[in-house]
Amino acid sequence: MNQFYSPGWAFWIGGVTIVSIIGLFLFLRGTARQTVFRDKAGNPIATTGHVWDGDLQEFNNPLPRWWMGLFILTLIFAVIYLSLYGGLAFYKGILGFSSDKMYQQESAAFDARIEPLYAAYMKTPIPELAANPTAMATGQRMFLTYCSQCHGSDAGGTKGFPNLTIHNANAWLYGNSPDVLVETITNGRLGMMPPMEAAIGGKPGVLAVANYVRSLSGMKHDAQLAAQGKPLFATACAACHGADGTGNKALGAPDLADPKRQWLFGSSIETISHTIEKGRAGQMPAQKDFLSPEKIHLLAAYVYSISHGAQAAK
Repeated sequence: MNQFYSPGWAFWIGGVTIVSIIGLFLFLRGTARQTVFRDKAGNPIATTGHVWDGDLQEFNNPLPRWWMGLFILTLIFAVIYLSLYGGLAFYKGILGFSSDKMYQQESAAFDARIEPLYAAYMKTPIPELAANPTAMATGQRMFLTYCSQCHGSDAGGTKGFPNLTIHNANAWLYGNSPDVLVETITNGRLGMMPPMEAAIGGKPGVLAVANYVRSLSGMKHDAQLAAQGKPLFATACAACHGADGTGNKALGAPDLADPKRQWLFGSSIETISHTIEKGRAGQMPAQKDFLSPEKIHLLAAYVYSISHGAQAAK
């Protein structure tokens, strides 16, 4: 929407506001001098002459003084408010108030109040911190704020986004040890599976390798096609996933041989074939520009707690 924004709008809206206040003041000033209207002969005019529904008439009386007084007080309040708080956009006001400044001040005050708490958490090792119910309640709220948009409020993930509640370490592309979790949250991850169709002989090779990949973890597959795909896998895929398909956490290459691994995009022949043919790309955004090291430490402890279950309390 910022393509519609122009500094001129501030002057336009501010000008309309000022003109409106002046116009209302002049209107009230003029009506304040009015009394009962009279005709040329000096006789009071009882009504304006407007009649509705046969007998509904508009009396010709001046505005009540109490009503005018309230209106004038409202205008005075508007002038004082705009002078102090700069509601005209192009004028900051005597107090120099802004919502951004107020947010910064409140954030700084809040951070100063909770810094000792986060400092204490920072000194606690992640496995020990993961067993602290009070700390984990705070960590959960942080997760809901910063992580649930991709991983879900229950951390169960969805298509293309990993399930963080899985206790199987092999299911984690880079691992779920304390140091790795801190690194992942701090600097993010950028994963890519390159398209391999050309490297394995076109679509027949894709189908063969897809069946071999399913065979690695004991899923239903075509044995003949899997046998054809094995040498193709060794040639084009083993560099990342390993000769036995157990993956490489340093590269973020998943373990394809673990029956309990999680498939981010699905494990059907069609989905695996699509992944081999077209490739995949995914990014975990870095949080170092948004979260302090202390908060990252606490958030990592929360992820550690949900990914290690009862072990996190030991």
